[in-house]
Amino acid sequence: MAELIWLASYPKSGNTWFRSFLSNLISEKEEPVNINAMLTDGIASSRDLFDDWTGIEASDLTFDEIDLIRPDIYMRLIDDSDRNLYMKIHDAYTCLPDGRPLFPRYKAKAIYLIRNPLDVAVSFSYHSATTIDKTIASMGNDEFAFCSGNNRLHNQLRQKLLSWSNHVRSWVDNEIMPVQVIRYEDMRNQPWETFKRAVDFIGLDYNDDKIMQAIQFSDFKVLKQQEEKDAFRERPPRAESFFRQAKTGDWVNHLSDEQVKRIIADHKEIMQRFGYLNEKGEVLS
Repeated sequence: MAELIWLASYPKSGNTWFRSFLSNLISEKEEPVNINAMLTDGIASSRDLFDDWTGIEASDLTFDEIDLIRPDIYMRLIDDSDRNLYMKIHDAYTCLPDGRPLFPRYKAKAIYLIRNPLDVAVSFSYHSATTIDKTIASMGNDEFAFCSGNNRLHNQLRQKLLSWSNHVRSWVDNEIMPVQVIRYEDMRNQPWETFKRAVDFIGLDYNDDKIMQAIQFSDFKVLKQQEEKDAFRERPPRAESFFRQAKTGDWVNHLSDEQVKRIIADHKEIMQRFGYLNEKGEVLS
């Protein structure tokens, strides 16, 4: 049975890297899949997806009216597919006023990609071409959302992100959908075990050689070289590049002591839960 596999994450937590891995895993070619031709199925907040499947211009509706329709689109998508769909998503996992989840359990499961919020703050600030202080404030704001302004027509629908901590909680603690948590740091430091666990969770049947090839073909150096050669269509207009460094622990080179304290104060519980802080509140490498 085909399933809709949500590739969920707070921004700058490894979603594109994981999509590249999946693309190379399901590709039949003996060369890396180009970053502009990944074999996954777009992003859940695509305005074009909404308009095409409903026959309604999203611009004629309010944000809340759009959200009431979105669950039906995802159920129709997977019903009409004869293969797994792999869809990127940055929305938090929330429910509508009528109690329905915005992202139904119907034929679906999720990979949730999580990254140390200290590194997220640095990477997200570069990605957004904004200050680290502003990024830290957004990460602690439960009202934070993408594409929620009315000053222009966005190419994506509104996405409620909540705070970083509550974004994590919304996905990993929901009691509706099966979720496999994948740490960015484990993708870097234990790639074989980590990607193999994700493949097994999805239910894919690929041998070890194919999985290792997909890991190698989606290596950061490969992705960076592809971006330098072809540019990357998902790069924000104000960002110098999409693939910056992909380091773990790079926050020590960018965050002040005060900024570190603010992030820990906002997200201590979740950071401890997922191994980014010890019981004393000290940062773990």
